[in-house]
Amino acid sequence: MSVYDSITRGLKEAIEYEKGNLKNVRTVRTRTVKITPLPHYTAQEIRKIRISLKLSQVALANILGVSKKTVEAWEHGRNTPQGPSLRMLEMLEKDGQDMLEKYVVSK
Repeated sequence: MSVYDSITRGLKEAIEYEKGNLKNVRTVRTRTVKITPLPHYTAQEIRKIRISLKLSQVALANILGVSKKTVEAWEHGRNTPQGPSLRMLEMLEKDGQDMLEKYVVSK
């Protein structure tokens, strides 16, 4: 089978799969995953995470890609983290030291 024929066949199978015609698709591998809900953190919990990792507000802000004022607002309860910041805080809370050593601290 030529490369062109293989690509054409693959595209046709993708179209059939999208239409729900699975009998016309030779092999389809699917995987179902469950995404855990985003956690919610209080001002005290955010501060506790930061202190447990021995980070300043500036350092945590740099790691999360937000401003120092944002971290300060979170820790004083004037604002709450959203979306990716919540997920990152969760990861830092669970595996913070390992994450910092593996991805953040440059040697």
